[in-house]
Amino acid sequence: MSTIDIDRDAAHDAAQRELSKPIYPRGSLTDQLARLLDDLLYKIMSGGASIPGGWLTITVLLILVAAAVVVAVRVARRTMRTNRGRQSALFGSVEMSSAEHRSAAESAAARADWASAIKHRLRAVARHLEETSVLLPVPGRTATELARDAGQAVPGLSGELRMAATAFNDVTYGELPGTESEYRMIADLDRHLLDHVTGGADQIASGAAEGWVEVR
Repeated sequence: MSTIDIDRDAAHDAAQRELSKPIYPRGSLTDQLARLLDDLLYKIMSGGASIPGGWLTITVLLILVAAAVVVAVRVARRTMRTNRGRQSALFGSVEMSSAEHRSAAESAAARADWASAIKHRLRAVARHLEETSVLLPVPGRTATELARDAGQAVPGLSGELRMAATAFNDVTYGELPGTESEYRMIADLDRHLLDHVTGGADQIASGAAEGWVEVR
């Protein structure tokens, strides 16, 4: 019997073609991905010497690919967070008063659960503005819409309201942990409104021309 002369690459390709035939079971998706990864690594290993620059070039390319993947994931998460922030309601399914949200926020802050603390504290802000008739209750209002509507009624705090909404969206839809400084910022906003905003929307609007008069 004559000897078959076949190199390593040709043997590998022949084996892959044979295993890809319908007569062989495909296996699970995990198994298929593992085989694809194994095939990719094999090709990189076998072709490393023939690439200009050798393994240095391959290492640089792999670093660039990894960086591109990280950037793509971050962009996708931010896009998802923005889209969800436009569509998801500020309040959950359980209706609570501003005092109840405030108490829940303080309890979460005591446990260093900053994500929950941020969510409940901004909800306390929103509920307080509704309870004092600064804002009309709107079903399904989002944090972004709260910042817009409350910023028009209380223009002196529009910047703080936007930052609070961003923090809320980050921990609620971006799955970020939140920070103590973000919570303290929203807590300061809540205390300011709690101490100085007690009238209705007409009263707040009447002081708008004097800047901070409505929320001294």
